[in-house]
Amino acid sequence: MRPLKLTMAGFGPYAGTQELDFEKLGSSGLYLITGDTGAGKTTIFDAITYALFGEPSGESRSAAMLRSMYARPEDYTYVELEFIHDDQKYTIRRNPAYKRVKKAGKEPSDEKADVQFTYPDGRSVTRLKDVDTAIREIIGLTREQFSQVAMISQGDFRRLLQADTRERQK
Repeated sequence: MRPLKLTMAGFGPYAGTQELDFEKLGSSGLYLITGDTGAGKTTIFDAITYALFGEPSGESRSAAMLRSMYARPEDYTYVELEFIHDDQKYTIRRNPAYKRVKKAGKEPSDEKADVQFTYPDGRSVTRLKDVDTAIREIIGLTREQFSQVAMISQGDFRRLLQADTRERQK
């Protein structure tokens, strides 16, 4: 799985819409995300993992914590990930449950958690269970495996390097 484009709206520290075009980084599929503390590196990991699996990348955060505290009450919160796997392009858009003021009202109402997964042939799946199954079948990893293999944070990378062979195989 290689990310092509990631769009985040009202997500994490980003009140507005942020778009990351991974295609500008080349097609090798290996990217180093670096920056100062607080620069938003973990938010990128959270957004990709949330788009794919409905949960952030780390154990210390929940999906309920992903809406930006800087988003206006009427703003949408979602992530959309375009990715390529086996030369096929897929798109997944997911939003957490949150409160949002609709255009016609002043009182916040519940925006339900939602997901839409689009296959290369244009078919879409919106049932959560079906999307989760499709992602697991296509990528071949659970969220935990994906976090360990595809996105290794600094502390986890050190643990991986220092682990014995049995632990690395697991």
